[in-house]
Amino acid sequence: MPREKLSVLIPAFNNEATLPALLDDVKWADEIVVVDSFSTDATPEICRQRGVRFIQHEYLNSAKQKNWAIPQCSHDWILVVDTDERLPQALQTEIRGLLEAGIPAQVDAFRVARKNYLLGQWLKSMFLYPDYQVRLFRRAKGYYEDKEVHADVVVPGRVLTLQTPLDHYATPTLAKQINLLDRYSTYQAAELLKRGRRFRWHNLILRPIAVLLYLFLWKGGFREGFRGLFVAFHTAAYIFFTHAKLWEQEWKDGKRR
Repeated sequence: MPREKLSVLIPAFNNEATLPALLDDVKWADEIVVVDSFSTDATPEICRQRGVRFIQHEYLNSAKQKNWAIPQCSHDWILVVDTDERLPQALQTEIRGLLEAGIPAQVDAFRVARKNYLLGQWLKSMFLYPDYQVRLFRRAKGYYEDKEVHADVVVPGRVLTLQTPLDHYATPTLAKQINLLDRYSTYQAAELLKRGRRFRWHNLILRPIAVLLYLFLWKGGFREGFRGLFVAFHTAAYIFFTHAKLWEQEWKDGKRR
């Protein structure tokens, strides 16, 4: 069976600080495609220096950006990696081994666990591990759900699991994570509106408190110390702001006073 060929797809926007290390991790791939949302830093120059395919497209949301970029890739298998993620050597070896051996026709994708790091520490509680993500899939079979945020890859065939986790350095600073609250809560409010969801007071007041206590106490966030408390508060704030923006949109539409 001939070796399978791989395109690595990397969404990017102003990632000059993190992109070079990721490009080193995937330099063995048959093709690297960076889909850029019109960066204003050195991201385009880094891509040109490294000789990767660099394409630009207006960013609407993560799913739409990736679904636009998938057909731009040249090879049958696609590996999607974000710029704040890293592929340990063992994971690189595992993926290369699969491609060399040939992948059965009934298998359309592979999911991978993620080790999420906050301020340099791997967090294992509060659903943060294994945090499975489908990232390796057949170009002709996989696409992202039509969701404003947190979309998953959908394939018709079998999904197997890679043995080695991906490293996700999502929160190098608290400021980065706090800044994401506004953007992600806006996306999630838009998703709820798209589904026909209406504002309810209990989702604004009671649900954030319940989620905070659930994550920190029941799901073991207290074992992570301050980091666990931050994640629990951050998640509660995300829910609060999402439903506050849902209320705001209904107010704008004349459904609220």
